[in-house]
Amino acid sequence: MLFKSLVGSACTLLGAATAFKVAPVEVKAQAAALLHSAVRKSSLVEQANMKVELLPALSDNYMYLLIDVDSKEAAIVDPVEPKKVVDAVRQHGVRLTTVLTTHHHWDHAGGNEKMLKLMPGLRVYGGDDRVPCLTKKVTHSHNFKVGSLNVKCLFTPCHTTGHICYYVTKENSTEPPAVFTGDTLFVAGCGKFFEGTAEQMYRALIETLGRLPPETRVYCGHEYTVSNLKFARHVEPDNEIIKEKLAWAKEKCSNGEPTIPSTVADEFTFNPFMRVKEKSVQEHVKQTDATETMRSLRKEKDGFRVPKD
Repeated sequence: MLFKSLVGSACTLLGAATAFKVAPVEVKAQAAALLHSAVRKSSLVEQANMKVELLPALSDNYMYLLIDVDSKEAAIVDPVEPKKVVDAVRQHGVRLTTVLTTHHHWDHAGGNEKMLKLMPGLRVYGGDDRVPCLTKKVTHSHNFKVGSLNVKCLFTPCHTTGHICYYVTKENSTEPPAVFTGDTLFVAGCGKFFEGTAEQMYRALIETLGRLPPETRVYCGHEYTVSNLKFARHVEPDNEIIKEKLAWAKEKCSNGEPTIPSTVADEFTFNPFMRVKEKSVQEHVKQTDATETMRSLRKEKDGFRVPKD
């Protein structure tokens, strides 16, 4: 019962560092996924040109089924639980052609092999030779299509050296674009600097993702929003936007609903790692340089004990 209780409250726990493929950790995560499957709900974001179904996976991951409305062609982002993906594909009556892998960690790329066994012939994109079943290695600004949707690869090394975000647009559309950020950008947070530096994360968040259109919808790799916002509140205790967002996120999580997507514009209002140029954030870590602020924030976050409230 204790384990079940801990898993069931994952939305309020600090997101643990992404695990590498070590058997005991993987078994534990799969067990957590079984407990979570009755709690966390899928969600569909519908636009005239694209649909995105959020598919909860493992204890706090998200997979994303990206559907081109015009052609009914689809891509799946980080299909760590392939059976769920197949079920969703059949439910929507779409043709899955593409796997978009953000990075090589097993909880994002570990389902690729089984995914291809279930649905042979899929194109597997990624920016790292460590991605299983990779058929097309991509670099920054590489472009391709999923049906009539344009997909642009954004190279964001830091969490891993080969991390790719996928920016999706539709020509002549007036609707918001989408970006799938894996473990680079979370709602109100960012990934740990496992294989990179503060300089790299600054470029990834501020110069690459931060320059996307403000209305761009952000689809990240994990449900870490509540714990991230508690850290953000710690950094900026007088920021009313953070307080309001935290109350909203707690309610969403308590109902098993996702706190995703966010938008690029919103992230600049409550994400401390996107606010490293703000005086209030710099004063918190006693820095005056944005990159040093990024470095200090990540170090503090790594040791942060998430309060219960």
